[in-house]
Amino acid sequence: MVTDKTILDQVKENIPVDEEESLVLNRDSSVGLVIVDVVNGFCTVGSGNMAPTKPNEQISKMVDESAKLAREFCHRKWPVFAFLDSHHPDIPEFPYPPHCIIGTDESNLVPALQWIESENCVTLRRKDCVNGFVGSMEKDGSNVFVDWVKEKQIKVIVVVGICTDICVFDFVGTALAARNHGVLPPLEDVVVYSHGCATFDLPLHVAKDIKGAQAHPQELMHHVGLYMAKGRGAKVVSEISFDP
Repeated sequence: MVTDKTILDQVKENIPVDEEESLVLNRDSSVGLVIVDVVNGFCTVGSGNMAPTKPNEQISKMVDESAKLAREFCHRKWPVFAFLDSHHPDIPEFPYPPHCIIGTDESNLVPALQWIESENCVTLRRKDCVNGFVGSMEKDGSNVFVDWVKEKQIKVIVVVGICTDICVFDFVGTALAARNHGVLPPLEDVVVYSHGCATFDLPLHVAKDIKGAQAHPQELMHHVGLYMAKGRGAKVVSEISFDP
């Protein structure tokens, strides 16, 4: 019998991510932290159609690591940009069911991160689409994220959040493309912190009973998201430390 673990092992063997072990940051790094959608609707058990139905180790670790990094950045007064998935009830986001409706607790940061709302070094952006870069566009053609990078003179962004293979990957891929085309000066590197990212779990045997659903095994899709991000040019690291 071929098990999920066997499949995962085969995938990791054939398309390894080869994470860099550690990224060391100091005040000369010109670094900013980007937090993607660490909101109740994706992370808190029972908080809507896209939330976990039971405690999930990968998501819990992602929340802990995101909060830990946010503490470190805010302690140093380094810039932080946080996306909050927030949708209008009359504008569906195909192919996903209604989720993170603006004005509900689903669209709010998880309790472990709510404190960042009062931090002066934090920029919050509610977005109504999968891709945070696109969701940062204003009606006048400006882009809040692009302006943040330029204003803070950020050369490196560290990205954490959910989902590794969806919102995190879409944002990372677009940011890299924008960097490559000179849209994001002075940005040089996009770093994805693997333990600070997570995705949702929808096993095949469950997906088969949901009309229109696609199977989404968590560990496998998390790995694929990291692999694709690295393929676009991101640096993937398994540890982040701070030079005192």
